Amino acid sequence: MSTAHTHPGALAHRGVSFETILDWYRVNHQGRLLEDRAVGYIKKAKGWSYHAPFAGHDGIQLILGKAFRSGKDFLFPYYRDLLTALAAGVTPEEIVLNGLSKEGDVAGGGRHMSNHFAKPSVRIQNVSSCTGNHTLHAVGVARGIKHYGGDEVAFSSQGESSTSEGYVFEALNGASRERLPVVFVVQNNGYGISVPVTEQSANTVVSENYRGIKDLLIVNVDGTDHFDCHRGMEEALAYVRSGAGPALLHAQCVRIGAHSNSDNHLLYRDEEERAAAEAQDPLRRLRALVLELGVATPEALAALEASNERAVQAACDAVETSPDPDPRGVLDFAWAPAYEAPETPTPADDGGEKWKLREAINETLHAEFARSEHTFLWGQDVASKDKGGVFNVTKGLQQAFGRGRVFNAPIAEDYIVGTANGLCRYRPDIHVVIEAAQFADYVWPAMEQMVEMSHDYWRTKGQFSPNVVVRLSSGGYIGGGLYHSQNVEAIFSHLPGVRVVVPSFADDAAGLLRTAIRSQGMTLFLEPKFLYNQPFAATPRCAPEHSVPFGRARVRREGKDVTVVSWGTTVHWSLRAAQKMSREGVEVEVIDLRSIRPWDVETVAASVRKTGRLLVVHEDHITQGFGAEVAATASRHMFEWLDAPVYRVGAKDIPVPFSRILERATLPYEEEVYEALVELARY
Repeated sequence: MSTAHTHPGALAHRGVSFETILDWYRVNHQGRLLEDRAVGYIKKAKGWSYHAPFAGHDGIQLILGKAFRSGKDFLFPYYRDLLTALAAGVTPEEIVLNGLSKEGDVAGGGRHMSNHFAKPSVRIQNVSSCTGNHTLHAVGVARGIKHYGGDEVAFSSQGESSTSEGYVFEALNGASRERLPVVFVVQNNGYGISVPVTEQSANTVVSENYRGIKDLLIVNVDGTDHFDCHRGMEEALAYVRSGAGPALLHAQCVRIGAHSNSDNHLLYRDEEERAAAEAQDPLRRLRALVLELGVATPEALAALEASNERAVQAACDAVETSPDPDPRGVLDFAWAPAYEAPETPTPADDGGEKWKLREAINETLHAEFARSEHTFLWGQDVASKDKGGVFNVTKGLQQAFGRGRVFNAPIAEDYIVGTANGLCRYRPDIHVVIEAAQFADYVWPAMEQMVEMSHDYWRTKGQFSPNVVVRLSSGGYIGGGLYHSQNVEAIFSHLPGVRVVVPSFADDAAGLLRTAIRSQGMTLFLEPKFLYNQPFAATPRCAPEHSVPFGRARVRREGKDVTVVSWGTTVHWSLRAAQKMSREGVEVEVIDLRSIRPWDVETVAASVRKTGRLLVVHEDHITQGFGAEVAATASRHMFEWLDAPVYRVGAKDIPVPFSRILERATLPYEEEVYEALVELARY
C-alpha cells in the first residue's frame, strides 16, 4: 500500500511513525466494519444477540491491543473490547465466529456470550460477564510472572462502573502491595448502562479514587485520542517493567451509541449530548489526520478501506456456513480431569501412635509441597511465624518452603480466591491450595469467584483449568456460633464443575487432600473442625503416596438390616448409634461417602439392595441439605429394593447458635441417629 511519501517510516507525528499511524487506521477501520456487521446480524436475528459497541473507545482500545505481545503477555479484555481483541491478534473471522456463537469460536465454541472475545492459545483470556472480576485474575497471573522472574505484563481492561465493585479495590490494593506487573485499563464513557458516573463514583475521573494507594502509578489519558493513549501506555509500561508496581491507565472516552443492543439510550440521553459524543468520533478524527498529514493519499486510503471491506466480507462468508455447536457435546468439559488415584489401604491398627486429622492434613501438605515446586498456599493468617492458621493446620509450611510459595493474604476472601484462579494461568502445572476463609462461614464474599472457577474449564472448552484446592474449616460442635459453625456443603455441591469432599478420619483426610492437590480443576476440601484433634477420628499413619479417589465411598461398618449414609462428623455419631442397635439385634451398615460431589451411587445402591432401608445423616440443615439429593436418587433408582421410606437426620433449619445448650438442641447427635434407626428398623 503506497502513501504520499517515499519513506513513510521516516516521518512521524507526536512521536509515532506514519507507517504506524496508517496501521492504526487500518485496524480501527476494520473494527468498525465488524461492529457494523454485528448490528446487521442482530437486525436479521442471525446472531450476535449480545453486542456492546466500542465506538468512542477507539483510541484506548487500539493502543491496548497493540501494546499486548501475542503469546507472551496476558490480556483480560471485557465485553466492549472488540477493537482491543482485533488489535491484539483475534482475526476478523474469529471475531465473527464468536459473534455468531459458532463451533469454531476460539474463545469457547459458543458456550459464552457473544462479544466476549478471547484466544487462550495466544494468552487473550476468556473473561466472564461478572464485570471487573478479572482484575483479580490479572493480579494472580502477575504474581506468577514475578515469582518465576518473567518479563511478561498482565493487562486488565474494564469500564468505569465496574470499579465500584469491592474486588476491584482488592485487586489494586493487592497488586500495589506486592508490586506486581499489571496495567489496569479503565475505559470511562460516563455511563454504567443508563446510570451516569456521577451516581457511581465519588470522582467522575474514577482513577482519582485510588490516589492514596502506595506504588500505584495513575495515568489519565484522552481515550478518544490515539496519540495520547499511546503516550500514556508507554508511561504505564515503563513504570510496570521497572518493577516499581502496577499502573492504572484511565481513559476518558465517549459512548457514541447505546450501552448494548438491548439498551435504548434515547430514554436517558438527549439529542444534544448524543450529538456531542458523535462529534468526538475518534475514527473520523484519525482519518482526517491521516489525510491532513499526508500519511496516505485519498486514493490509497480508499483502497485500504476497500481491502478491509473484502476481508470482513470474506470472514462473514466463511463463518456463516461454518458448523454450529453440536448439542451432543454440551456435557463435554463439565469437569476438569481428576488425578486417577489408586486407593491405598490404611495400615492395620496395631495399637501404636495414631495420626490425628489435623496432623494428617499438615503432613500431606508438606509432602505435596516437597513433591512439586509449583505448589502454592496462601490465605488469611496461615503463615505468621510459628502459627499456621487458626487451627495450626498449615504450621511449618512457610519455614519449609519459603515466603514465595506460602504466605499470608489480606483479609479479602475475593482476593484470596480470585488471585488463585489467576496464578494458575501462568503455567498449567501450577497447583494452588488456599485457605479461602478462616472459617467456612466467612467465604461468602468470594462466592462470585467460586462460581467463576466452577465454569472456567467448561466455558473455555478445556483450554483453561484453575487447579485450586479451596480448604475451609467447616461445621459446628465447637460452640462457635454464627460465622464459626455453619456448613456450606450443600450450596457448593450445587455448582457444576466443583468437587466437594469431606473427610471424617485422618487417613481419608490425607488421601483426599493428595488427590485434590494433584487434580485439575477446583476442589472444595471441607475440614470438619470438630474432628481436627479428636482421638476417635485418628488412624495409623498412611504410606507416603496414600490417596483416595473422588466419588468412592467407604463402608465403615457392614450390616444387613439398615443402611446409613453419612459424611464428616456425623459418620462417628452413626457408627455409635449402629453399635447400640447391634446390641438390640439390628445390624446397621454405615457408609462414609467421603466425597459428596461426585458421590458414590453404586456403593449406596449395593447396600440398599441388601438392607432394604436407608437413613441419610448429615450435619447440615435438613431442608435442601445434600441428603435430599441422596434420598431423591434412592427413590428414583433404588425404589424396588426399599422396604421403607428414606429417612433423613440433619440440623434444624436455623443457624447454629453460640450457646452450647442451644447448639446441642440444633445439631444432630448420636441420640437423634439412634432414634431414627429404631423407627426405621420397625417400619
